[in-house]
Amino acid sequence: MAPRTACFLVIGNEILSGRTQDANIRVLAQALNGRGIRLMEVRVIPDIAEHIISTVNDCRARFDLLFTSGGIGPTHDDITAACVAEAFNVPLKCHEDSFRQLEALFPAGEFNKARQRMAWLPEGATPIENSVSTAPGFSLGNVHVMAGVPRIFQAMVAWLMPRLEAGAPLTSASWYSYDIYEGDLAEKLTAIQQNFPMLDLGSYPFEDGKKRGVALVAKGYDAAAVAYAGSALKALLHDLGFTPLEGDPPHHSRD
Repeated sequence: MAPRTACFLVIGNEILSGRTQDANIRVLAQALNGRGIRLMEVRVIPDIAEHIISTVNDCRARFDLLFTSGGIGPTHDDITAACVAEAFNVPLKCHEDSFRQLEALFPAGEFNKARQRMAWLPEGATPIENSVSTAPGFSLGNVHVMAGVPRIFQAMVAWLMPRLEAGAPLTSASWYSYDIYEGDLAEKLTAIQQNFPMLDLGSYPFEDGKKRGVALVAKGYDAAAVAYAGSALKALLHDLGFTPLEGDPPHHSRD
């Protein structure tokens, strides 16, 4: 059975301007891999209400799950919660438990209206726990809204993942060899890919000091098919006269 699909919306003018570098895509992708959910698309969009609303509606219809980061803090440009509420055509409402938890954080008189806004969620939403700074994310339908601050995002993802329905996790097989180039194996790799249309096969050049080579990787959600494809990748390198080495090359990592 094909894995469920997911899209990730990274919301924030600061990402698009280059002022801030996103650190959350990798965190979410790896977490979803472990739950057997395939991240199919990532979009970076600005803090513009109409853009957020239309994109949320488009993506929640096209993918099984939609995740967002950014725009749920206390400042004027933190508009994600209101936009998601409008996308679902529901009002924002004060979530009483979240309000009380946030209120308890601040000295008397400092829990102002801006901070109180973080407890207002779309009607029907379920909070996503924030063990770092208390202000919650939320889930509504197939949409999961989380903070953009990497430490908080990671905590929210860790809380949320066990609560999502799991499928077969992503598995992979990797072989590599030195002194080979992608052009040496491209034709044969294409033939192997045609034999395993349900898997993702890739070739990745690498450098290890002064040595160069290529790593071949098979990824998919069918562990048996990945194992067979891995054997085919090993045989490809061997048949071309190179020494296949299992795993990742030194100083190289893959998702």
